[in-house]
Amino acid sequence: MVKASDVLLILVAILFPPAAAGFITGCSCDLLINILLTVLGYLPGHIHAFWLIYKKMQAEERYGHGGFVYVGNGTYEPLYDNQAPQQQPYYGATGHQ
Repeated sequence: MVKASDVLLILVAILFPPAAAGFITGCSCDLLINILLTVLGYLPGHIHAFWLIYKKMQAEERYGHGGFVYVGNGTYEPLYDNQAPQQQPYYGATGHQ
């Protein structure tokens, strides 16, 4: 499902690809890569920006809106682990767990 924010990102990517990459990744290596690709040729910058938008949309579908964090290279990780919480080590003197 395409959201209004995704449409806005696509419009920004059409006008200036590094801005869209900056909105998605922040100040990261992907932003630098997008700037260099845009300088080398406008089309490679577009392709990279659209790829970043696509990966963000996939993360939203997988983890929900706001349930993920960008870790670089177009990959996302869940913000919260949905697995059962692990038991914390017991530091008491009796050794009970």
